Amino acid sequence: MAIDVKKHKKKFLDQKPSINLVPFIDILFTIMIFLVVTSNFSATDVQADTADTVEDGGGKPNVTAVSGEQEYYVVPVANLHKVTVNGQDRSDSIAGGAVGVHANVIDNGQVIIKPGEIIIKTPPGISVNDAVQRPEL
Repeated sequence: MAIDVKKHKKKFLDQKPSINLVPFIDILFTIMIFLVVTSNFSATDVQADTADTVEDGGGKPNVTAVSGEQEYYVVPVANLHKVTVNGQDRSDSIAGGAVGVHANVIDNGQVIIKPGEIIIKTPPGISVNDAVQRPEL
């Protein structure tokens, strides 16, 4: 008995590849059900930290006990181009859009942050030169 090779070859070439989507959909729904069951959708009541809120439009950096015991703190401001301490221009203290402000000035003085500008009023006992320092990059 002879085998008809042309008939089998034609039958093989005429077959179109098909993708069965049923297992794919089953797996997708299984993953989706797993994610829904294991997710936590409960709403939690988050209270805002009152120390971070700013009422006057200016901003005083929030220095907490977690910040450490540093003498100067780096205060970055976008497009910082002017720093004024007690009316004197100290823009030479700017490095990389930031300036180092003395910790006593942050705690007891007044620091007003505006777009591109910082205005500082020092407490008694802090000189203009000691109030700000150029941060090392």
